[in-house]
Amino acid sequence: MITVWGEGRGFRVVWLLEEMGLDYRLRPVNLLQDLEKEDREFLSINPGGFIPALVDGDVTMVESIAIMEYLMARHGPTPLAPAPSDPTFPMYQQFLHLGEAGLGMAVYVLSGARNIAPESDRNSWSAGQMAEQFATRLRLVRRQLARSPYMAGEAFTAADISVTYALQLGERNCGITLAEPERSYVARTSGRPAYARAMDACKDTKAWVARLAAGAGAIPEPKPT
Repeated sequence: MITVWGEGRGFRVVWLLEEMGLDYRLRPVNLLQDLEKEDREFLSINPGGFIPALVDGDVTMVESIAIMEYLMARHGPTPLAPAPSDPTFPMYQQFLHLGEAGLGMAVYVLSGARNIAPESDRNSWSAGQMAEQFATRLRLVRRQLARSPYMAGEAFTAADISVTYALQLGERNCGITLAEPERSYVARTSGRPAYARAMDACKDTKAWVARLAAGAGAIPEPKPT
């Protein structure tokens, strides 16, 4: 049985598992508690103490995009990962990783600055740098959407899971306003049945989104991977 530890960016992994129809279990991880005292089992899986983590038999992994690539390679083939010979492969690869390295990490730092940092640090140079990074990477997403409905072309792939997660996190936790092309794109990708099943499985994420919808304000996500 595949075990996913933690939500946060683990939502990407759960969404992928739902798209692939693979059996899994989700183990909650509360990063707000003292893991040394309260969850040493998780620390034995990932001594770094960040989420998500994956256990699949004798395999343990802790990077969300790497986990996705592993699952598709080990438990595929799947149309969510175009073959290297497929003309869509280069764009698939680019946006699979841009969703975290370009967009997701910028949102993580920006979220911390805007929601956790002391008031005097909320408009720091680093926060501005991350806002600019998100904006420049978003231009690539926007250009791609002018060419095709999804990041790799005409079909939904794991790259869309990666990018959608980052765009939604930017909206929800940083107050980033998406333009109409990105809003329509997120509506397409998050309207998939597997996304709804992933939301139902990730109860903390679903509750967090509900709180935001009710006007409770942004609640920063735990440490990413």
